[in-house]
Amino acid sequence: MRDINLKATEYFEAVVRLGTVTKAAEELGISPSAVSQQIRLLETQFGVRLFRREKQRLILTLDGDRLFQTATHAFAAMRNARSAIIQQRNVRSLTIRVSPSFGVRWLGPRIAHFASENPEWNIRIDATPDFSAFDTEAVDLDLRYGLGGWPGLAVTRVMNDLVLPLCSPEYLKELQRHSDDPIAQLGAARLIDSVKTLYRWDLWLASNRIELPDLSYQFRFDRSSMAIEMAKQGGGLALDSVNLCLPELQRGELVPFCTGFPVIDFAAYWFVCPPRHFSRRIVNRFSQWLIEECRAHELKARALLEALGCRFQAQSGPGLIDVKPWGL
Repeated sequence: MRDINLKATEYFEAVVRLGTVTKAAEELGISPSAVSQQIRLLETQFGVRLFRREKQRLILTLDGDRLFQTATHAFAAMRNARSAIIQQRNVRSLTIRVSPSFGVRWLGPRIAHFASENPEWNIRIDATPDFSAFDTEAVDLDLRYGLGGWPGLAVTRVMNDLVLPLCSPEYLKELQRHSDDPIAQLGAARLIDSVKTLYRWDLWLASNRIELPDLSYQFRFDRSSMAIEMAKQGGGLALDSVNLCLPELQRGELVPFCTGFPVIDFAAYWFVCPPRHFSRRIVNRFSQWLIEECRAHELKARALLEALGCRFQAQSGPGLIDVKPWGL
């Protein structure tokens, strides 16, 4: 590309596209003589005539037509790319990364309300379990599921997780027909494993001092949304987050397996971003909206669980469990 005079090629392309040197000069913001000079330089560089001049008209030669066809496509592509870049730069956008199940089951039903209050902003949501690399990715914030403590980032707890075994009413009746003893019911239950949750069956059983002769899973899912749906359909017993299935609990499509076991209650949902991102007005606005939505949701969830007879066991995290044995 170093042996091609791009300026002269641009002037040549403009002359052919617009039909005259004068119109090309107007578009380029230079004098007609400057355009003519660049075309002569281009003909000298290639060693061919690009135009035939007939009765004050410029007619492309075969070589000129070949150069124009290539040049006009290239310059059109560059103009389109420039327009796209400028348009993207001027668009107001907010990019959020969120875990898939939380995105689908919690954020998804609510984000339209935020968007309606901020119609001038375009909102993009990436539903992925991978945390953002803020130094290399164009992401404004993460809604992270975890235990917190990410160094170098501004981390705000927005909601606790409320975890307990859940199933459909029909499946609970099936287990109760097997035995009146909840531990015996657990031994007969089909346990649904959510493999990416912080609190899984082996930890829950150990914290409640329960030993099952054969801890096996007929169903294992890497998405809580799939485990919850399986439980709702009567497929078994899921140990999962009330935050992700509160509507199903409100409608009675899911019920607590046994209110004698406490609801595991620990900080698990976080607003995370580099501190510098709070200089953006939309990030602050979304943060405030999210905290209010989470607070309202958590109050509803706790009230419903209390009405169903559940009690809570607050924890610092799954690694610091102190749940009393069943029956004590």
